[in-house]
Amino acid sequence: MHCGFCGSHAVPPPSPRGGRHYTSQRPALPSPRRALCCTGWPGRAGRADGARAMADPSSFASPACCLTRHLHLRCRADFGARVLRGTAALTARAERETLRCLVLDTKDVQVFKVTVNGQDAQFAFGEKHSFKGTPLEITFPNELRRGQEAIVEISFESSPQSSALQWFTPEQTSGKKHPFLFSQCQAIHCRAIFPCQDTPAVKLTYYAEISVPKELVALMSANRDGEAPDPEDSAHKVYRFSQNVPVPCYLFALVVGALESRKIGPRTLVWAEKELVDKSAYEFSEAEAMLKTAEDLAGPYVWGQYDLLVLPPSFPYGGMENPCLTFVTPTLLAGDRSLSNVIAHEISHSWTGNLVTNKTWEHFWLNEGHTVYLERRIGGRLFGEQFRHFQALGGWRELQNSINTLGDKNPVTNLVINLDEVDPDVAYSSVPYEKGFALLFYLEQLLGGPDVFIGFLKAYVQTFAYKSIVTEDWKKFLYSYFKDKVDILDKVDWNSWFHAPGMPPVKPTYDTTLSNACIALSQRWIQAKESDLGSFSSADLKEMSSHQLIEFLALLLLEEPLPLSHVQRMQEVYNFNAINNSEIRFRWLRLCIRSKWEAAIPLALKMATDQGRMKFTRPLFRDLYGFDKSRDLAVKTFLEHRASMHPVTSMLVGKDLKQDQ
Repeated sequence: MHCGFCGSHAVPPPSPRGGRHYTSQRPALPSPRRALCCTGWPGRAGRADGARAMADPSSFASPACCLTRHLHLRCRADFGARVLRGTAALTARAERETLRCLVLDTKDVQVFKVTVNGQDAQFAFGEKHSFKGTPLEITFPNELRRGQEAIVEISFESSPQSSALQWFTPEQTSGKKHPFLFSQCQAIHCRAIFPCQDTPAVKLTYYAEISVPKELVALMSANRDGEAPDPEDSAHKVYRFSQNVPVPCYLFALVVGALESRKIGPRTLVWAEKELVDKSAYEFSEAEAMLKTAEDLAGPYVWGQYDLLVLPPSFPYGGMENPCLTFVTPTLLAGDRSLSNVIAHEISHSWTGNLVTNKTWEHFWLNEGHTVYLERRIGGRLFGEQFRHFQALGGWRELQNSINTLGDKNPVTNLVINLDEVDPDVAYSSVPYEKGFALLFYLEQLLGGPDVFIGFLKAYVQTFAYKSIVTEDWKKFLYSYFKDKVDILDKVDWNSWFHAPGMPPVKPTYDTTLSNACIALSQRWIQAKESDLGSFSSADLKEMSSHQLIEFLALLLLEEPLPLSHVQRMQEVYNFNAINNSEIRFRWLRLCIRSKWEAAIPLALKMATDQGRMKFTRPLFRDLYGFDKSRDLAVKTFLEHRASMHPVTSMLVGKDLKQDQ
């Protein structure tokens, strides 16, 4: 394949949203000359399967030609303009005999100047793509030979509408006094901060110097390396960070805010705005026990520090496994540590995802399926094997729910998906998590049980540490590790597991001890006639944990909606409206809306907008849109709140409510 705009001419692209592109001053021609420079760009349509497995359909970068190995970032957070501006110096190594250009991913980023080893370099932007952004091609002043390195320094500025960054006014924060900024780069949004090879196939170390208003604190997905007054601006200070373990660009992370910390373990601080920091320290106090258990299961923790950061409510995910600094949603603050499995999940990513990484987002299950497996092994060690099985069965129900929503013929329910011209954000669901886990749980039972299978997982991490891999690499290693059990492995229907949509071909075996009470109570409600409603009382829940309440409601959501009289009686006897645990509240409100209880509409709208975790916000808005009495109000409320939502949440809820911009 060609990498375009490598010759002596460039066609400037149309101005993207959020800022003008700056290109080197060269004549614009209607039809640019293309040069044979790098393979893998602009696309990969029509390639053979072998080539497909290697190229990343979500990136313009061509690491097979030129590999970025280190980033030195210097930038300033400008809250007035809502931009990051500075320089990104990439150490690039030629991977082919003669190299004249480097193609990077960008999205709505301005570029002012590029130098290569200190010499001015020509650069040009390619055609803008709907979700991938715009390729940036840099032409080297001198040819590089295979193995030679060059420092490519890019002066850049992000857009105020960057899909990777959310800027808050002081009024939008807990403290109401200072502004706040956080990044979310997974899956393909690092390119919306600075030009980079934004593919998980590429890992690089980084050093960063971030200038921020001196009353604020900056943190990154790296170890802290000191702070000092900004010599260029007395109102700012510069924070320095160092990440010496190579990471893919999606794990680049930055937060700036009025943050405080509390020490909760020998290598762990919890960071939050002061209004939430003590509550957060209590909620996540089990972090060190989880870390030690994970090390025992998967091998040494290589990242040094393991800090946690509680973000504002609009953060779109439960957690994000940024190295050295896990980002989490405040919806985990249940007050009883009952939602701390999310912390176990993010800790587990330190091995599966951050250390061993999917090469493209089509193999996302390698990150998430293994991480859910490890998360549940940690839960099993800390709270018992029955609890692990209970969580696993809950995951199977979650998978059923997702596939019911997405449709069992939908190709995004494949374990290995095809992302040609598909936005990874749009394809995102619980399928890679729970279908991936189900495969590993099934293999554990097939190959000799938990003790045998954890030996495989530890060897897998050791073998592929610091690398990015595809499913075929994983499968070959599985066969080599269990070489004495090839006959068993050959009976697995690999094609259905990996490439068929819908539920898996086999359901693993689950210990149902802890779920039996949930199943029994849900069946009582499903089968109850009007005359039976008096038989329910608050005593039904007396022996149930919050985990079991979540499972009870999840089981009801898999069935046809209950009659309105049933959910009204449920509120009378159980008073679910008074429960603030986000996982319980979310499922309860969905149940009410699906049963067309109009009194629940304002409560559901409030939860959908008070926080922005997509796991909660999207289904609530979808259910409200599906109920004729709340459809118009759902759209109106979304449009009112859209500007304060995270850009990815806003885009996806907009699609759900047919309000695409």
